[in-house]
Parts: sequence; C-alpha cells; structure tokens
Amino acid sequence: MSQPTFRIEANLVDIFAGRTYPAEVEIARGQIVSVSETSGNYSTYLLPGFVDAHVHVESSMLVPSEFARAAVVHGTVASVSDPHEIANVLGLEGVRYMLDDAAQVPFKFNFGAPSCVPATPFETAGDEINVEQIELLLDDPRIGYLSEMMNYPGVLGGDPIVMAKIRAAQQRGKPIDGHAPGLRGEQAEAYLAAGITTDHECFTKEEALDKLACGAKILIREGSAARNFETLYTLIDEYPERCMLCSDDKHPDELLSSHINSLVSRAVRHGIDTMNVLRVACVNPVLHYGMNVGLLRPGDDADFIEVNDLEEFAVHRTWIKGHLVAENGETTIPRDPPGPINRFRDRAREVVEFHIPAEGTAVHVIEALDGELVTRRLVEEAKIVDGHAVSDPQRDILKIAVVNRYQPADVSVAFVRNFGLKRGALASSVAHDSHNVIAVGVDDEDLCAAVNLVIGSSGGLSVVAGDVREVLPLPVAGLMSTDTCADVGRAYAVLDQKVKQFGSQLRAPFMTLSFMALLVIPELKISDKGLFDGNRFEFLPLFCTNEGK
Repeated sequence: MSQPTFRIEANLVDIFAGRTYPAEVEIARGQIVSVSETSGNYSTYLLPGFVDAHVHVESSMLVPSEFARAAVVHGTVASVSDPHEIANVLGLEGVRYMLDDAAQVPFKFNFGAPSCVPATPFETAGDEINVEQIELLLDDPRIGYLSEMMNYPGVLGGDPIVMAKIRAAQQRGKPIDGHAPGLRGEQAEAYLAAGITTDHECFTKEEALDKLACGAKILIREGSAARNFETLYTLIDEYPERCMLCSDDKHPDELLSSHINSLVSRAVRHGIDTMNVLRVACVNPVLHYGMNVGLLRPGDDADFIEVNDLEEFAVHRTWIKGHLVAENGETTIPRDPPGPINRFRDRAREVVEFHIPAEGTAVHVIEALDGELVTRRLVEEAKIVDGHAVSDPQRDILKIAVVNRYQPADVSVAFVRNFGLKRGALASSVAHDSHNVIAVGVDDEDLCAAVNLVIGSSGGLSVVAGDVREVLPLPVAGLMSTDTCADVGRAYAVLDQKVKQFGSQLRAPFMTLSFMALLVIPELKISDKGLFDGNRFEFLPLFCTNEGK
C-alpha cells in the first residue's frame, strides 16, 4: 500500500497544550510531518482518533476486521482488545485467529494475553491457557498487555499460578489489567498492589474513588449491557489523567450507530471540560499501554479524525497512518470475508432434560438488573405443577438453563427474574465466560427448541415462541459471524425486537442473558455445573429454606 502525502487545513485540537487553533497539517509517508498555525477560518476540527480502552471484540459478534470497518466510521482508530472470549472456546488457536484476522486491516488493535482461561474451575470451557502459554503470548510483539485478572480471590490469596502470570507480564514490562467488581478498602489495596494497574468494573463512584486512592486507573464503561457512565463521568474532570473510556461489550446494532464518540459528546453535554474528555478518550490509553497510535504531533503516525464541532463530534473523516479509512459514514477499508473456526460438540436436547423435580417449596432465584453485570440473590416460593418446579411468568420467575457444548453433561436449570417474557424463549452460545449455551424461557418446550436451534447452527442466537423460530448463526467459535456489521446488526435487531414483543423490558436482553453465566461477577449466577454464589465463590443448591439457608 502506497504511503500518502497530503496537507489538510482545519481547526486543530491540541490536547497537550489545551488549546484549539487554525492550522495546516502536513502528512507524508503515513506520519505527521508538521503542524503550522495559520490565520484561516475553518469550519471543521482535527483531533486524535478515539481509543476504546477495553473491549471484547467477540461481543460485537464480528471478527476483528469487521469490527474495525464499523468502528472507524465513528472515529475510533484503535482498541485495547481482550480476546478472552474466543480463548475460552479455542485456547491459543482462537487468540491467533484474532491476531491474523486483525492484521488484514489498518486499525490498531492492542491485543492482550488472556489471564483467566478458564475463568474459574466452576464451569466447563473449551480450552485453557496455562502459564507457559501466557509467556509465549507475552513474547509476541502483537500482544501488548496481560488481560483482565478476573481471579481476584487468587490474587488476594497469592495463588501460585495467578502470581506466575502476573510476574510474566511484569518481567516483560507489559501492563496488567484488573477486574475486581465491588472490591474496596484493604482488599482493593492488596489486589492492586500485586501489580494490577486498571479497573473497569466500578459500578459506584465510591468504589472508583477507593481504587483511585490505591493507584488504579479507572476505565469508565458504557456497553450494551453494563452502563456505568452516568455514575462515573464526573471523575473525568476530577482525575483527567487517570481515567479512560471503554465499551467492554458492544452489540452490532449499537456499533452501527456509535462508539466512543457518543460518550465524548455526552460528557461534554454534561459540562465536563472538553480537553479533559478528549484526554481520557484519545490520549490516556495510548500512554498507559504504550500503543503505537499517533496523537496529532509531528513525528507521530497520522492517526486522526475530522469532526463537525466539539459538541456533537459527528465524524466526517478518519485517517489511520495517513490512509483515509472512513468518510461521511462509510468505511473505505476493503472487506475480506473471514472463514469460520469453531468447537461445538453438543447433541440436540430433549424437553425432559429441562424439567425440575420439586425438592422443596422455595428456590434461589437470580435477579437480573438492567444495565448492570451484577445480580441479586433472591429466595422465592416455587410454582409446583405435577411434582415439578416450573416457570411463573405472572411473577416474572422464568427458567434459565445452561447446556454444556463441549462434552456430554446434564442440563443445568434454575430460575431468573426480570427477563419479563410472557411467552417463548431465547437462547445464545454467547455466555460469558465459557460460552456454553444459555437460555431463558416460559415453558420447557420452547426452552428446549431455542437451545436446539443454537446447537443445530453450531452456535448463535435464537428466539422461539410456538411457530416462531428465528436464529442468527455465529460460526466463528459460536461467538462471531462471518457477515458485515450491517448484516449482523440488522439480524440481531430483529431477534432483539421479537424478544421485546414477547414481553421483555430489558434494554439488551441477549447481552443480559450472556452475563447470567459470568461467575466472577456477584451475586448469583449459573454455570453448566449449577447455581453459583459469586460472593462466596461456591455452588448453591437450587432448593432452599424460606430463610435462604
């Protein structure tokens, strides 16, 4: 690819100097050659491109090259990407798939070495990544950091394997990402003192302040399910050099419409200083992770964007290394259709496998919280019919099931509240972190049918209600499509709308469903092995006394 040489005139946003001025920028051989102040009167603004400081590309249901083609339209030029999801399915082979696919596009991915595969010993994953493999990955120049250390009990307890992974990153001078939801005080201090530098799981400002006091940098997250921006955005003015913006998980329909640019605009509308907002959105991730991303200074790579104003931040054009990669809402990055890669060994299931023989009158129930990854642990009276515990849509208590997709095993079935379905079921092979098949339904017939649609596609999302049977196949590890963002986004939006027509009031029901299996986030979750107490890190029986014992 030839190296472009050109000049562009606009109002330049100098984040380091904290000023905006009319300028001419000269680009040659993919780099900024000079920035010269002029006396011109310009209508647009140039600024460094946005960086998503923590994202699992897999959750967009797109392979990296397709994620890039969608993200550049919104002015994102780089991301700090944890390939943890595909690693739980395919191990090193999955990580290498992401690296190879990402290499096809100019977008600047900073991939991490997944630190917790499997995430816990309380679930069945498709593969594992051991200490030796972590070292192998960290020696790869394409791997820039150790991905989120979710095993915070292991850190606090000095687990030898956990600490060996941390030492491997420290010895190579690579940052270590954190993941410690709800951890505060002395425990937060001990966790971060192990060498961990960031946290993106804060869901209260008090928690974030605790971790800032311990030296952490706080990633303010706003994704398709976890939405913490409104709680934390004031930190941007209070700690402008120690915050970043991230999505963590972004579904394709939302990626079609916006990315980090929307958070920048929201922060400015909330009255946060524009330069501080741009520092956390553009500069801080580059400096913290040592990324090879230009910041609109002479000698930097020509990675920058042109926007209409400094309030809405509507992106006109995006350049990466001097190449125009997006213009007026369309990407110029050519598409190279990816091939599938997968691990899926499950068989079609029978309705009887979703039955729950009554072993008591009260059950533990997961309470899903819209916009949060955390859940609550409830105890509710079970609805018993013919000796079996069943869904009770009138009280919004529905069956939730996890089906092991890697090896023969019984179906794990429990109950969940707040999905709101009045009929039908939804299922998905996107189920953090091990990505077994997870489903919620009003009756066992639809629940089984939704699971079998996913199994029949070797991964995907499905919706079932009587004769309605829809599926979005995800042939790449059961996590990603081989189609474009536009195609996947439209197909996903259809499924999302059907779930809402069946009664769900959740903002993103499929994303919320995927996190019901995320054992490392309190309070109560479910794996293929049973109900799990995320506070005590131990299994719970489904049936219990009225006191919840």
